[in-house]
Amino acid sequence: MTETRLSFKEMCAKFNVTPRTLRYYEYIELLHPERQGRSRYYGSREIARMTLILRGRRFGFSLEDIRQWLLIYEKEGTEAQMREWIKLADRQMAELDEQRRQLDAARDELRALRDETAASLGE
Repeated sequence: MTETRLSFKEMCAKFNVTPRTLRYYEYIELLHPERQGRSRYYGSREIARMTLILRGRRFGFSLEDIRQWLLIYEKEGTEAQMREWIKLADRQMAELDEQRRQLDAARDELRALRDETAASLGE
């Protein structure tokens, strides 16, 4: 069975990222494509890593957190990576909860000020 291989252009299209983003992820060593001359090819390992990178970004993780988490798998294996994922997820959920609290407070304050202003205009 042949392994899936995507070209640079196919990788950008599959993950809906710009060439600049993909090159940056390579530059900071999140991805390590196979090179043939000037062409880059991404195998199943790199496709899986890109899936995890984008999922981590969607959850609000920094690229450095994602890089460290991916390194754990390479150095210590799946179980260590899963344990670290739980810690990272707990930390990120707490941060998101705090952001939600701050947004709710700002929204409530804005609504009160809006309502006060409308009342002063007799609306």
